[in-house]
Amino acid sequence: MYTPTPEDRFTFGLWTVGWQARDPFGDASRAPLDPVESVHRLAELGAYGVTFHDDDLLAVEPDRERAIANFRRALDETGLKVPMATTNLFTHPVFKDGAFTSNDRDVRRYALRKVIRNIDLAAELGATTYVCWGGREGAESEAAKDIRAALDRYKEGMDLLCQYVIDKGYDIRFAIEPKPNEPRGDILLPTIGHALAFINELEHSERVGLNPEVGHEQMAGMNFAHGIAQALWHGKLFHIDLNGQHGPKYDQDLIFGHGDVKNAFFLVDLLEHGGYDGPRHFDYKPLRTEDAADVWDSAAANMRTYLILKEKAAAFRADPEVQEALANSRVTELARPTLEPGETYEDLARDEFDPDKAAERGFHFTRLNQLALEHILGVRG
Repeated sequence: MYTPTPEDRFTFGLWTVGWQARDPFGDASRAPLDPVESVHRLAELGAYGVTFHDDDLLAVEPDRERAIANFRRALDETGLKVPMATTNLFTHPVFKDGAFTSNDRDVRRYALRKVIRNIDLAAELGATTYVCWGGREGAESEAAKDIRAALDRYKEGMDLLCQYVIDKGYDIRFAIEPKPNEPRGDILLPTIGHALAFINELEHSERVGLNPEVGHEQMAGMNFAHGIAQALWHGKLFHIDLNGQHGPKYDQDLIFGHGDVKNAFFLVDLLEHGGYDGPRHFDYKPLRTEDAADVWDSAAANMRTYLILKEKAAAFRADPEVQEALANSRVTELARPTLEPGETYEDLARDEFDPDKAAERGFHFTRLNQLALEHILGVRG
């Protein structure tokens, strides 16, 4: 029941299973992983696809064309898809002040060339989503960056890339990935809300959406499931990064569900019943304490946890007591328009309503919350 298949559309970044576990305080604790091995091992585990940065493909083979050829051969041998790609605009020191928003105009031009080159490869491999994570687009001091000018340059970059894929006839949409901080002190477009407002100002806003990540929103103190609901409401959930996080601290990239399991439960329920039909992408890091064999245990754990929560969400929805509790809490009533068809604001004046009496009525949310918790803990259904 919890064995993944390609129909589940689970995908992984090469940078996830291939993370060597280097952090700001310690060197790598694992050897580099050949992307070809990653493709084969993920296929054996039941994954649907794999994603990459341009630099990920060069983990063990420095010759770009040979590395691409090896990667393409592995895809053909396994049937794994490449639904999404992205570009590394953060590791090289040249991007220390950003890529699209660097104060250095030459760096901005180089960054755009780097992305365009990788968009061509993404299109060749069949990717339909291109993620833009601006981890270096930001500042550590208010004096160091004119944020209004930076947003102009950010917009200019996104407009240019959209025009490029339109001119090339590529079936590619862009997905912005928000994050509040780390590696920059303050990153531009730090939350889902900031990114949505920015997208609305773009020349081709229909081609740009979101790639929210669990840990990034929780670092900002946000409720991730609520943020995803708003992204769906706007029709802007183009892709999603799943992992685990323990509150607003550094970016942990834990296995999915190994953080706020209750929010993960409601997130899975939303993804499965809220109209999202894209990949379930895991952007996590195997623990630094683990060896090469444990990497694949962690990859499998992401998919297994999702499938467990998917089953529990279905049981929660089918539970008669839950359905009764939803009605008693008037949750279903929220879908009813406040004004009936044909009514206007003038009809509001004819209501007979006693606010003091209405205030005495409870909503019984405690019962609903307890039922959800009991389904998560496996003591119901």
